[in-house]
Amino acid sequence: MAVLHNRISHKELREKMLNETFKRVTISFYKYFKVDDPQTYRDQMYQAFTALNIFGRIYIAHEGINAQISVPEDQMQGFNTFMDAQPEFVNLRKNIAVDDDGKSFFVLKIKVREKIVADGLDDRSFDASKTGKYLNAEDYNQLTGREDVVVVDMRNHYEYEVGHFENAIEIPSDTFREQLPMAVEMLQHEKDKHIVMYCTGGIRCEKASAYMLHNGFRNVYHVEGGIIHYTRKAKEQGLPIKFIGKNFVFDERLGERITEDVIAKCHQCGKPADAHTNCKNEACHLLFIQCDACADTMNGCCSSQCKDVLALPQEVQAQIRKGIDKGQMIFNKSRQGRLRPRLDVIHEEQGHSS
Repeated sequence: MAVLHNRISHKELREKMLNETFKRVTISFYKYFKVDDPQTYRDQMYQAFTALNIFGRIYIAHEGINAQISVPEDQMQGFNTFMDAQPEFVNLRKNIAVDDDGKSFFVLKIKVREKIVADGLDDRSFDASKTGKYLNAEDYNQLTGREDVVVVDMRNHYEYEVGHFENAIEIPSDTFREQLPMAVEMLQHEKDKHIVMYCTGGIRCEKASAYMLHNGFRNVYHVEGGIIHYTRKAKEQGLPIKFIGKNFVFDERLGERITEDVIAKCHQCGKPADAHTNCKNEACHLLFIQCDACADTMNGCCSSQCKDVLALPQEVQAQIRKGIDKGQMIFNKSRQGRLRPRLDVIHEEQGHSS
């Protein structure tokens, strides 16, 4: 019987990945195309990628595929052979990570989803294939030098905070589904201008550009391949890089350095810092920015309460975590939730367990 799911603990897999002696390449790609049977498509891809020792996180839906993966260098030929054999991937753009240590993923997860990007849209008249115009690196630099251009960041607040394109405006939200209608509202008075949208790898801004056109905007563009592809091409062509700071990525790295500028601040002491981390207290796991000094002082925790929990015996910590709504706690990235995790819940649980 074919193995279609991982059966090894994440701790063991992470340690195995960290001890690998060969190099890996972090690659991201997406494609909007019709998938008649997402589950079968998923299972076939899982078997093929497992055979190639590929790790990563992949979402498959009726509307297409969204993938971030880690491929062993000695398996790149096999990976490319597999991809080239799929008619839907003809001329597929693969984004190669800019700042890559090869330690981006330690397990392969392929999930079937309702959509490859959760957009919250239920408008049957909306056609996501009618997108804005692509901008390559050179075109982006030229167009955004004009005064009649608005550059729009279609990522979440914690991504924008550590790095963004020069003069880009933020759509202040926690999720992409919130951003789409918010962008339309915020830019209502800019309809006569050129709207340039961007995101990490292109998938969100491509759909966003289509949504803006759907809502009456005329001159809409999106950066081809997002920040990742733009940066690689700008470097290859010797172009000025208009992105400042760090590009947040959704893997073990939590970011790739684009320029040496540090534009964010430690959420605890306020000093310049742009290293994202998750609170070491597993009952919290809040995503926040922490400088090295605070990481040492706070033992990697977001608060003194969490630091106290982390000092408890493992069995007591496990008891505290029991029954906590992890959906509200793990990888919490809310603008309102920053450094305000559910400490009342954690503290109450700690008191009950003492």
